[in-house]
Amino acid sequence: MVLFSFFGSLMIAGIVAVLFEKWGWTHNGILPSVLIAFGAVLALFFIRALFGLSLGSPGIDAIIGSAAALILIPTEYANRRRQKNRRR
Repeated sequence: MVLFSFFGSLMIAGIVAVLFEKWGWTHNGILPSVLIAFGAVLALFFIRALFGLSLGSPGIDAIIGSAAALILIPTEYANRRRQKNRRR
């Protein structure tokens, strides 16, 4: 059962990452966004398994974790990359 919730969480993270790119909330590209979301979900899944801390079900953890990572982490990097491309 743990394996299903792990891969299900990764699927949800991938869907959230693609939707954030399509809706224009992030401008990293689909592959970097998916990798960032996978990392966040992996971290939350390990925190849940090791310490028993969670925000709800594994699906809710995946949605909240991937959305938070996509909004918080790469914003500065993507902004710098856009600024560099405008100067050229």
